[in-house]
Amino acid sequence: MARLPAHRVAGSYLAQRVRFGMKFGLETMRALVAEMGHPERAYPCLLIAGTNGKGSVAAYCDAALRASGLRTGRYTSPHLVRVNERITVDGREITDRDFATAVRAVRDAADRLVRRRVLEAHPTFFEVLTAAALAHFRRLQVDVAVLEVGLGGRLDATNVVEPLASAIVSLAFDHEVYLGRSLASIAAEKAGVMREGRSTVIGPLPEEARRAVRTRARVVGARVVEALREARLVAPEPGPGGGPRPRLALITPSAAYRGLLPLPGAHQRDNLLVAIRLLEEAKRAGLGVNLARVAGAVAGTRWPGRLQRIPGEPAIVLDGAHNPAGARALAAHLSGGPPFALVFAAMADKDVRGLARALFPLASEIVLTTPRVSRAASPEELARRSGRLASRAHREPSVARALRLARRLARARGPRTEVVVAGSLYLVGAVLALVRRERARRRSARTRR
Repeated sequence: MARLPAHRVAGSYLAQRVRFGMKFGLETMRALVAEMGHPERAYPCLLIAGTNGKGSVAAYCDAALRASGLRTGRYTSPHLVRVNERITVDGREITDRDFATAVRAVRDAADRLVRRRVLEAHPTFFEVLTAAALAHFRRLQVDVAVLEVGLGGRLDATNVVEPLASAIVSLAFDHEVYLGRSLASIAAEKAGVMREGRSTVIGPLPEEARRAVRTRARVVGARVVEALREARLVAPEPGPGGGPRPRLALITPSAAYRGLLPLPGAHQRDNLLVAIRLLEEAKRAGLGVNLARVAGAVAGTRWPGRLQRIPGEPAIVLDGAHNPAGARALAAHLSGGPPFALVFAAMADKDVRGLARALFPLASEIVLTTPRVSRAASPEELARRSGRLASRAHREPSVARALRLARRLARARGPRTEVVVAGSLYLVGAVLALVRRERARRRSARTRR
């Protein structure tokens, strides 16, 4: 019988680990990295936590560190289309071959630990990927790694590292089952990324959460840097050629930055501010960050699936907006803009009504759908939990058919009407994959002519 390619074997192993869901605790990760010779100690790390915005901050930091001439690893989650997206070095996704090598190293270490009864079972999907990323970064000899926390902070698999500096970008209600049902309890979990004698940059947190973080910092002996304190965003300068995205100037205690071009959305200004202050703290801790290159790096930063606009007739806007805070940020961006047909999905454990309350009233049309994820709510459940807000919504379980329906509805509404896809990054990934396949088919058809 033919042997499976190595990357297929890695994929099969990961698929088996998905069945075991999420697990809080660092015992497995500590055992894994010790068995693998502590790859996380081979390079300094920046660790980024938060409810929303942490992926964008990771993307900004990654771009700026690479612009500084540093070989940079980046680990983020979730992926949109391919799992390889989660692990990059120098801005390039891990290859299938290297991915298989990294996952095999984790699996072999886990096998040994289970045989010796150090572990009762193999690690979870996220633990495998985190350990694989750490091993890959060591193998490729990165100068620094930027790690996005998966869930919470204190007990997240990424917290096995000892960060040079860390950040808590934002804080809002999400994953309450795991993190607690008050802002203070959620903040306490995310504050687990703090370390004695090292800096943690915090974004504009609610006061209750800010107090909890500061209390934890005093206990740990960590230094807290409030991103907005002693920093000033100067009135936007006109964009090049009168473009819609204004360039910003930022003054901090350490430097002045001009010509900053954040990712789309007003909320990205706060994310950018956190990223720049984190880079400043990393430089303060000894990392070779060239702050003069930050503006150019920011302008070139791309972060798919977050207010990503795909031109077309109609145009498509993709944004995860998977919790009420994210949905409100998206609504603020869409308000006053072109009319849109909304393709919406959400995981069953999310605040569906809170998402609907922010987005549904703005939409000209609503199509409820379900990505192929076990946690996803059905269109019927979405409608039931949204109540009257979904009274005019269409229901289409297939994402492909939901997208086709939304496009038809948008065209019927007029040439300015767009399609907005939101509520879940799994949905965004499914639509992005569909759009990429459409483009590939069109290119193939042009080639045959």
